[in-house]
Amino acid sequence: MSELPSFDNARVLVVGDVMLDRYWFGDVERISPEAPVPVLKVARVEDRPGGAANVARNIAALGAQCTLLSVIGNDEQGNSLEKLLADQGGVEALLHRDDTIATTIKLRAIARQQQLLRIDFETQPSHEVLNAKLEDYRNKLPQADAVVLSDYGKGGLAHIEKMIALAREAGKPVLVDPKGEEYARYKGATLLTPNRSEFRQVAGSWKSEEDLTARAQKLREELQLEALLVTRSEDGMSLYRAGQPALTEPVHAREVFDVSGAGDTVIATLAAMLAAGADLPQAMRMANRAAGIVVGKLGTAVVSREEIIQDMNG
Repeated sequence: MSELPSFDNARVLVVGDVMLDRYWFGDVERISPEAPVPVLKVARVEDRPGGAANVARNIAALGAQCTLLSVIGNDEQGNSLEKLLADQGGVEALLHRDDTIATTIKLRAIARQQQLLRIDFETQPSHEVLNAKLEDYRNKLPQADAVVLSDYGKGGLAHIEKMIALAREAGKPVLVDPKGEEYARYKGATLLTPNRSEFRQVAGSWKSEEDLTARAQKLREELQLEALLVTRSEDGMSLYRAGQPALTEPVHAREVFDVSGAGDTVIATLAAMLAAGADLPQAMRMANRAAGIVVGKLGTAVVSREEIIQDMNG
């Protein structure tokens, strides 16, 4: 399958922490008289789906069918997130409302396409709501060709071990975008996709490619994963599987503009490719290409099937 497959019949189930990415765009022309900080005169406010919601919209942008399960607060930002997903189309969003929390917001202040500041608002969802989400997961799993568990460390994946076990019992590939240092909870997943700094946090620093491969294979075996994919910024990405040499794809980016959300695009493309019947090396090649496109865009963004085809022909 050298060509990009049709994603029309590919169905991906995404579960994880959703958030609203809110951007304040404006200009800075002076320093505040109150403190040595720039004064941003806001000209435009823009909201975009973030976290697992960005993974879902990337899957939909490729033309695959996507169901998103998550928890939001009963608030303005939750309403905005729900509306953004409905307006884009292609994502069946099952968002449980939790009156005890506020929907997570990442607020970024941007002047002349440079990020000045990020402010995060977040709270942890309740166990009752998470149990209801697990029930939805059981119901939706049979229809999925692949599962993505998008962990942003906001508490929405308290049942991740159970979700991985259920997916594997059902014979579904389950891809995990990890967070933090407690990787034992991801045991038994098909594929884990840490970035370079996340991998270093868990496996330690490496002195050479051989050392990196040894550390990656050790972690893969400990966690009983089929594969481990480490995204390595300017060094591309590397895939580690049992009994196979490490496979590295060089970086495709023409110009790196903004890396926020690039990991979402990578795991979304991997999942859509696997759901469409591709093998892991093919999926990695397309994910690497998609990542090279998305880092050329400002803020959390998506890559369409047409953009990837254009890039392949360019």
